[in-house]
Amino acid sequence: MVGRPALAARAVWTVTLSLALLLPALLGGAALAVLRGREAGRRHVYRRCTVLLTRLGSTFVKAGQVLGTRRDLLPPAFCDELAVLQDAVAPLDRTGTRRALREAYGVEAPDLFAQLDPVPVASGSVACVYRGRLRTGEEVAVKLRRPGVERLMTLDLTLMRAGAALMARLPVFRDVPVTEVMAHMSEAVLGQLDFTREAANLSRLRVNLAAVPRVWVPKVYDAACRPRCIVMEYIPDLDTGTARGCPPALQRRFASSGLTAIYHMLFVDGFVHCDMHPGNLYFTRRGQVVVLDAGFSVQLTEELRRLFAEFFMNMSIGRGSYCAEIVVRSGTGLRADADVPGFLTRMADLVERSHGLPAREFSLIAFAGEMFDLQRRYGVHAAPELIFPLLSLLVIEGTVRELDPAMDFQEVAKPVLMKGLFGQRKMG
Repeated sequence: MVGRPALAARAVWTVTLSLALLLPALLGGAALAVLRGREAGRRHVYRRCTVLLTRLGSTFVKAGQVLGTRRDLLPPAFCDELAVLQDAVAPLDRTGTRRALREAYGVEAPDLFAQLDPVPVASGSVACVYRGRLRTGEEVAVKLRRPGVERLMTLDLTLMRAGAALMARLPVFRDVPVTEVMAHMSEAVLGQLDFTREAANLSRLRVNLAAVPRVWVPKVYDAACRPRCIVMEYIPDLDTGTARGCPPALQRRFASSGLTAIYHMLFVDGFVHCDMHPGNLYFTRRGQVVVLDAGFSVQLTEELRRLFAEFFMNMSIGRGSYCAEIVVRSGTGLRADADVPGFLTRMADLVERSHGLPAREFSLIAFAGEMFDLQRRYGVHAAPELIFPLLSLLVIEGTVRELDPAMDFQEVAKPVLMKGLFGQRKMG
């Protein structure tokens, strides 16, 4: 629970800052629309909105990142701006680190660690990561939650939910599932505070992805973990630039392994890491793909996993009508003015056109963008449980294309799809 005085103070600050940034943005957007056209005006407003989210702090940044995945509801240009939001939070100093350790372990910490570097090796809005060594000798990465972050996020999300409830009453948002989107966004953001769940997610991914060659998920040391701290295997020399310095053949292997890992999550296990941006996906000079930070992961129902697999299988062979029917079946509902026959026709055409493209010209981002545009235009609401996993593919596409421009996404999917639809799977 959060106190009313604290909530009121946070609300006043949030509204004041929002008005101070948004009013000039709207005026500037209107001026640009007159001088350079409506699109230029809109992009100016979208860009200033992302600046506002950054100024409002880490909760709003993470909320923007999640909302940026909802291309079925938000304009693509706005989603493009939201997609580049990054946490800009200074690492904890030594005093903050000591406090975080005390909150996580009490007096236990000295008994667990033979060594713990007080300077973080990585820093984010929710946690900082430190290099250490357990008394049993293992080199570990220690992910400590920032002191006070849960209180701040709870305040901010309470305000966002109140704002969403007001928006849902406005006629302009009558056909938009505002409260449902906010509920899923809140769940995704708060899920990154649940380190017990994240540790379990990492362990589960490690087991699941053991079936994919050259994929490395760090081992979790459960006995050393606490609700505010995750202790995992330390993987040295992680650098986002490693792949660019490797030979082309090794880069192509990275691309294939990373894409296969995502497909395995989607089509075989149904348990999906939804945040595979370059800060959570690394490559080693020994040819391994390293997957980190599983706080934003979702479990598809068996029905949705199978529908997702059937959609991709039929897309890979150009069965547009069946793909269109799957999109409608997997959705959350229809707008009052929905045109289902029109959607089915246009969606089938999209699949058939995409199937005929050469591998170098096929883009998942372009395909998803057009599909979401059709859903908005024809009133077919997408299921958030499918949007978030699809995000994992959209996020990784740029990395895969950079490593292997000729990668055939549909061809690589086929053997994994066969296993997911017709093979023996572990149930868990």
